[in-house]
Amino acid sequence: MAKSTHLPRFYILLVFCINSDIILNFAMGQAEGQGAWCVAKPSSTGEELGENLSFACRYTDCSIIVDGGSCFFPNTTFNHASVAMNLYYQAHGRHFWNCNFHDSGLITVIDPSYGDCRYAYTHNV
Repeated sequence: MAKSTHLPRFYILLVFCINSDIILNFAMGQAEGQGAWCVAKPSSTGEELGENLSFACRYTDCSIIVDGGSCFFPNTTFNHASVAMNLYYQAHGRHFWNCNFHDSGLITVIDPSYGDCRYAYTHNV
């Protein structure tokens, strides 16, 4: 009589499904007490970053990246776009699709804040 291997496969699949939900929540920054921020992908082009910056600042207050703002320096398109993209992401519910920006944004669970520049984080979304 052949030995059945369906039961162990079922348990492996069950464990994977349970763990993948935990991993997905962690990656989305929604695990208990976990933060999530949106930043520009380092591989993004200047044109993409400029478009992201314009788009995000149409829907959020980007005053922290203007001259004199806490996130003005470094004065680069990459830095300003990352801050603006995060402002948009936080303001619109921290859903992964709010950080896509035509595949030029990425979600990080490591706070990208530096010096006096504090990246926005909305605790209760």
